[in-house]
Amino acid sequence: MVYFNTCICVILFMFLSYIFAKTYQLSGYQIRSYLKSVLELKLSFGDKNRLIFTKRMIRFSFLLFIIMFGMFFVVNYFINNIYLKLFDIILLFLLLPLFIVLTHYIILPLELLIKKHFMAKATRKLRKKKIIKIGITGSYGKTSTKNILVSMLEKNYKVCATPKNYNTEMGLSKTILNDLDDHDIFVAEMGARHIGDIKILAKMVEPNYGIITTIGPQHLETFKSIEVIENTKFELAENLKPDGVMVFNGDSQSSRKLYDRFKGEKYLACDKEGYSYADNIKMDSQGSTFDLFLNGQKLEVKTKLLGKCNIDNIVTASTLAHLLGITYKDIISAIKDLSPSKHRLELMKNNYCTIIDDSYNCNIVGSKEALDVLSRFEGRKIVITPGMVELGNEQSQANFKLGTLIADVADYIIIMNNVNKNEILSGAISHNFNREHIFFAETRKKQKEILELITTKDCVVLFENDLPDNYK
Repeated sequence: MVYFNTCICVILFMFLSYIFAKTYQLSGYQIRSYLKSVLELKLSFGDKNRLIFTKRMIRFSFLLFIIMFGMFFVVNYFINNIYLKLFDIILLFLLLPLFIVLTHYIILPLELLIKKHFMAKATRKLRKKKIIKIGITGSYGKTSTKNILVSMLEKNYKVCATPKNYNTEMGLSKTILNDLDDHDIFVAEMGARHIGDIKILAKMVEPNYGIITTIGPQHLETFKSIEVIENTKFELAENLKPDGVMVFNGDSQSSRKLYDRFKGEKYLACDKEGYSYADNIKMDSQGSTFDLFLNGQKLEVKTKLLGKCNIDNIVTASTLAHLLGITYKDIISAIKDLSPSKHRLELMKNNYCTIIDDSYNCNIVGSKEALDVLSRFEGRKIVITPGMVELGNEQSQANFKLGTLIADVADYIIIMNNVNKNEILSGAISHNFNREHIFFAETRKKQKEILELITTKDCVVLFENDLPDNYK
């Protein structure tokens, strides 16, 4: 009977712990972020982001199960008073969020050891390869710039690149160990949430070339200031090989500042005083055309990509591609064949309406670009957004600003996130937006119902940002 009662309690506990475990995983296994989500009740209800049972999560869940089995067994075996037993069981359930923390710290040494092992193994493999290594970092545009660069380099080289937005120690290690073979070039996207993150990745890869894209107020909750972000991104330049070459996106004030700071061989992109820039930019529903000036040569190019940010990414990638020997003809060809990255200003059309999917964007710079693209379309314009998060003290101001920007372009707004709804609403109203054209939808079902009411033929719907479901 003791074992039966214990098993029932543990099964119920593990079932209820799903929400907290998913929140823990979505927090990047960072206890501080996890506890903040718990305290602010930003828990992972819903099914947009399911708990992924990676090897790490399987180990974590198994240890959590063992701990709770022991706890409930002690209660059921040693406590005979039914009221005291019931009180203890209820207390254990109430302490569920803290058991996630306890399990994290118990298993943390093992996880660090596993990560260190895979990083060392990947580093050894990479150093045995006589290949060109490229590191890409920045606040925005890392993945897009990487994908564009790879499409250009593949004209002449066999390229291995970190897939999707794999930009952590384990993401790079997994790519190197599983995908790197007889390639000529390895391209590594490098992300960061804390000081020193880029340094670790750069020392692991030892890049011959580096790109710093646009820098902005991303992850301010951990970085605290734009200066700290700049210094963290500059860790890539500081840890290049001694004869390494850097390319900087000069359209970004912070990146331009780092260009001036770097003393090695460097090239400035997206700046008329630099090595490359775009001019005569035109956009419509079919894509973009512009003149690409590259090392003094004017190239007339066409792309299916939309937005000034994508054009900047193209110019930045073209700079390094040209430095690595890709011809002007092949660069033009690669640009023409580019397809929009999934959920990044991705255009989808049907017989009834046009959808601009920019749901992977989460910053004010990208939002401005998306709204600029939206403004170029005819018909009723609808924006669906939950706003932006992880901006620290600047979050309220940024979402107020987003509301003003949307108000200047859209006819209707659907706000999906309770966290930011007042700021977006206030921003829109401050620009005389019709309050009756602003709707709130806490679920996708409600969003769909509202859309059915306000969509018309030939309307344009912009999905701007899409937060994990631990934000409500």
